Amino acid sequence: MDFAQDLRGKRVVVTGACGVIGRWIVDSFLSVGAVVCATDGNSAALDKLAAELPLGEGGFAFAADLRDAAGIDALAAEIGRRWGAAEILVNNAGVYPSGFLLDIDAAEWDRIFDINLRAPFLLTRAVARQMVAEGVKGSIVNISSGASRKMRRSVVPYCVSKTALDRLTKGFALELAEYGIRVNALEPGFAPGSTASPLTEAHVANTTAAIPLGRGTSAADIGHALFYLVSSAGAYVTGSTLSVDGGNSIGTMAVYQDKKSAL
Repeated sequence: MDFAQDLRGKRVVVTGACGVIGRWIVDSFLSVGAVVCATDGNSAALDKLAAELPLGEGGFAFAADLRDAAGIDALAAEIGRRWGAAEILVNNAGVYPSGFLLDIDAAEWDRIFDINLRAPFLLTRAVARQMVAEGVKGSIVNISSGASRKMRRSVVPYCVSKTALDRLTKGFALELAEYGIRVNALEPGFAPGSTASPLTEAHVANTTAAIPLGRGTSAADIGHALFYLVSSAGAYVTGSTLSVDGGNSIGTMAVYQDKKSAL
């Protein structure tokens, strides 16, 4: 399918635009001629991104703290002022802190859920209202994780937040279907390099070695999956979760015996 023909000129909002996956998402949409509103809580990084990338005619960057309801309202107001309504929203922003449940305090728990769950709810609600008012049959994608189905020690709050995000995705899909708005989730695979949630070299090496398809996620993996979900190719898909992780969430390649392969 020619995604450029299908997505050229589409108005796209991407949260967490300055992170590893966020930047891939922005680059992907720009590569097919979409118009992007890039938003991030790091204003300096966002200024740098906006200076490096033409965000399309009518595209813009807008710094917003997604823990602040007023900041989310301001972002939505700017989207409405400039565009009337977005056509595509990608709730990508998220944090992946590590800590055992006995060590995590209430403030850290709240931070995880504010960014990973509350912000997608508030922004989806605001953007969907604009879509309905403007008659836009849009598409919303929540960036989730295989951790929604696979519990992992030391990142339990993250797993719980992504499980809840999966349910929120399905709930919005049900309630927005009558307006022609589709809501889905995309689960990327392992993509180290985040400054917000840094990982050790040992963690990266061990995780990559255990992925069934033997590598981490690439920008193309994310772009192609997103294009399917938000384009006419996925016109009959809503309330679904697309896992693009090389099999990482279904199991591990680690073998706990001396003989390490079948042949």
